Amino acid sequence: MPPVTETPHQIPFREAVMVWLRVAMLSFGGPAGQIAVMHRILVEEKKWIGEKRFLHALNYCMMLPGPEAQQLAIYIGWLMHRTKGGLVAGSLFVLPGFIAILALSYLYAALGNVGLVEGLFFGLKAAVLAVVLHAVVRIGKRALRNRVMIGLAAAAFVGIFFLELAFPLIILGAALIGFWGGKRGMTAFQAGGGHGEGDAHGLSDRDSLLGEGLPAHARPNRSWSLRVSAIFLLLWLTPVALLLVMLGGDNVFSQIATFFSKMAVVTFGGAYAVLGYVTQEAVQNYGWLAPGEMLDGLGMAETTPGPLIQVVQFVGFMGAYREAVGLDPMLAATLAAVLTTWVTFVPCFLWIFLGAPYVERLRDNRALSAALSAITAAVVGVILNLAIWFGLHVIFAEVVERHLLGVRLLIPQFGTLDPLALLLAAGAMAAIFHFKIGMLKVLGGCALLGVLFSLVF
Repeated sequence: MPPVTETPHQIPFREAVMVWLRVAMLSFGGPAGQIAVMHRILVEEKKWIGEKRFLHALNYCMMLPGPEAQQLAIYIGWLMHRTKGGLVAGSLFVLPGFIAILALSYLYAALGNVGLVEGLFFGLKAAVLAVVLHAVVRIGKRALRNRVMIGLAAAAFVGIFFLELAFPLIILGAALIGFWGGKRGMTAFQAGGGHGEGDAHGLSDRDSLLGEGLPAHARPNRSWSLRVSAIFLLLWLTPVALLLVMLGGDNVFSQIATFFSKMAVVTFGGAYAVLGYVTQEAVQNYGWLAPGEMLDGLGMAETTPGPLIQVVQFVGFMGAYREAVGLDPMLAATLAAVLTTWVTFVPCFLWIFLGAPYVERLRDNRALSAALSAITAAVVGVILNLAIWFGLHVIFAEVVERHLLGVRLLIPQFGTLDPLALLLAAGAMAAIFHFKIGMLKVLGGCALLGVLFSLVF
């Protein structure tokens, strides 16, 4: 266990608030980009936290349900400035994206059938496909450093894409395999890493302002754990219970509250992995929106700061906009956006405040580190599943799902191929992979081309 230290770290809380606001405003591009922003500012620029500690916290957050980038911000904020630090870091990480997506949702609901708006989101869909594929490659380079990790990623992909295994089962399996490998001292499971090729040679924990010791407030404390669990469980579940009692289980607000509360518990593997589950339920089960509209929402989330999973706000918005009875559609949609955001992100504070003290204590535990690395590898396969699903629905207007001997097959109807979507997606991939053009420029360029296509064709 790391030594307990009572020495203050000399990081002013006021300065930390401004830095977290800066991180939030720059956090574009999904979890990969957001984690990179935090690493650049907190590790390389400010030198507040060391490389090893940053990666340890990141791998723990990858194991949790929900958005790992926001949870990482909560973790580091809590580590530096106790509970208030975690609350500020996590809240600021979400706020800019919430405001931006709410504004875009108003525009989409009011003008979504206008040709220019349709063209805008047509272009964004193609760019989003390239961004998701880039995330697969980027995370894969960090996590898949040997054949064992590649095998775990491949097994995760087969399990979720062909066998339709549940996310928690895949993550649990990877964790158990990694833990077993770590216990046996297998070096392959210690190489999963979380950030880049030179991680081991980055800023040492000892040289960071936070230091390598365990802050006094980070020691496990049973009474604190029980107290924080009770507070955040009440904050999270009280609105859900009130809606079920007052409106019944079939009301759209009750459905939104229960579904996204369940999502906060069972969806593992980061934002890209979560979106496959959300899309399946919101589109196929509840019918809140169409597959193309889900991609439109993802385009919004990709072009605004904050967690990519903030797209669920758009899902809740559109569901209440269309199905709420007795309220003005825009008012109902706004309330649903707030509700969705609340039940999605409040549990993140619970997971961190409850678990982080124990994870900090086990920082040097090889078996736990190996389990976390194995989870990171499995997540690559889960994201690849999402990329293929998105790609088929971007390029083809119709994709048929078939089952053969217990294996799921997605069969595109080649007569519905959209050549413009294929051309735009190929151009976005070339821009990102070959010409190394920034993600925001690619998203903006594709959106502009989509608008031009809508005017010409």
